Amino acid sequence: MLKKKFFITGLLAFTLGLSGCSTSKPVVRGKKPASENVVKKSAETAEEIPVVTREEIVEELPVTPDAVKEAPKEKAFRNSPFVMREFRAAWIATVANINWPSKSGLSTAEQQKEAIALLDFLKDHNYNAVIFQARPQADALYESELEPWSFFLSGVQGQAPEPYYDPLQFWLDAAHERGLEFHVWLNPYRAHHSTGGKVTEASAVKKYPSFMVELKNGMWWMDPAKKATQDHTSKVVMDIVKRYDIDGIHFDDYFYPYASYNKGEDFPDAANYAAYQTNGGKLSKPDWRRENVNNFVERIYKAIKAEKPEVKFGISPFGIYRPGHPRTITGMDQYSELYADARLWLNEGWVDYYSPQLYWKISQTGQSFPVLLGWWENENHHNRHLWPGINIDFGGDDPNLIETVSQIMITRGMLPESKGSIHWSIGPLLKYPNLSAGILDNAYRKKALVPASPWMNDEPPAIPKVAIVTNGNQVTVDWEHPSEKKVFKWVVHYMFNGKWDYKILNKNERSLLLPKSVNGHQLSKVGVTAVDRTGNQSEFVEKKVITTLP
Repeated sequence: MLKKKFFITGLLAFTLGLSGCSTSKPVVRGKKPASENVVKKSAETAEEIPVVTREEIVEELPVTPDAVKEAPKEKAFRNSPFVMREFRAAWIATVANINWPSKSGLSTAEQQKEAIALLDFLKDHNYNAVIFQARPQADALYESELEPWSFFLSGVQGQAPEPYYDPLQFWLDAAHERGLEFHVWLNPYRAHHSTGGKVTEASAVKKYPSFMVELKNGMWWMDPAKKATQDHTSKVVMDIVKRYDIDGIHFDDYFYPYASYNKGEDFPDAANYAAYQTNGGKLSKPDWRRENVNNFVERIYKAIKAEKPEVKFGISPFGIYRPGHPRTITGMDQYSELYADARLWLNEGWVDYYSPQLYWKISQTGQSFPVLLGWWENENHHNRHLWPGINIDFGGDDPNLIETVSQIMITRGMLPESKGSIHWSIGPLLKYPNLSAGILDNAYRKKALVPASPWMNDEPPAIPKVAIVTNGNQVTVDWEHPSEKKVFKWVVHYMFNGKWDYKILNKNERSLLLPKSVNGHQLSKVGVTAVDRTGNQSEFVEKKVITTLP
């Protein structure tokens, strides 16, 4: 009965999304057309002389047999058979020990055991990325000279794990061993959380008092208007980018604090704004606040790209830009409360992926999931990855399963060029076994590659060298690669009964054992492709399998 109900509800949701909000766009590679002319001036005549490209010169030449022989023929790149591409991630929150570690004060061995269990769960359920919170409150779940060890590790801020280890490095290595992209999630401005114990001498609040602000609910916040705040957080971000082999940096929705954090009172920055006006500033206070955040977002994106272009930068803003955008939408106004001009950052392409927190149901009229998703996609002018954050806990196994899989299917229909979503959070997947099993059975049955990011890099890796060995009723496929350090995953393609299938393997795997036949159909072809860190796949070369059926 559940399967029937799920299918009908999912199909209805999928149709609802596609009928009103399909906004798929081709991926933009960011290259100029080959025929674009450059104009320069002659020193003698000062006239503008069009400079034609080599391609245009070739086009103007008369076609002769000799010219045909001399003109090099560019070999067409052969893509592999179909491989599912979809970003499948879950947030792992460390603030208040929401997801990891389960409580502060655990031993190193207990922390590592819990971490491995979470990563194994994601791998076994065919996720391909993890969003790990490494800086919950201006502290560090890693070795840092800028901020103290996190309270949520030991229960004592500033105290390193004992026996010593670097949790961030441990998570990173374990995630990559399992073929999971590893994105480091940071809160850019929160300095102290209400669950983070007392503010001690080890706290960043005490170390950097010049740009700290106390809020009415017991939290502390870094003042986004101050250059010292932006410089400090930028140093924290770039310290991680430089020292760790991560796949992404991730910000959530906390820019200026929610009004409730200060009990409805205005953020205490009147003196800063007055100084801005004294120095000739003309913006209104709300616009000034937004400009502070805008400058910071742009700065972080450009700094990451200058240091490591292959590292993605993603933001997960509040899911509603403003009430009335689109017209049926109601709810909180992040533009005027958080001073987050989240539409601008996406419009300008200051991100590699965007994950608005669309934590509402499909049928929730004022905050409908497909309606909001369609609006954000219409604002995606640079065709960045749009991987919405989705709520996977609506109060039980069956409701969660129906809603979650329906929303996944909607993203596939509305965003066919770059499918994906991030699940808030890993907690409900563990709490509701039918939910996690149902996602695996219905939506994530096959592993998937993360969609490529051609504006970051579109150079395919080299072709692997493949060997096939037949032994009895089995066939072993082995391969080597000239640049293995550049490879993040392998895809092994194989054909039975004229149909291609595939398996995605982690970078440390170098062979795959296949049966010689399945249901009487002989294994006839195989091929192996390499996939790099930005999702580029090598050219496909198939090899025939010569076997004799018993």
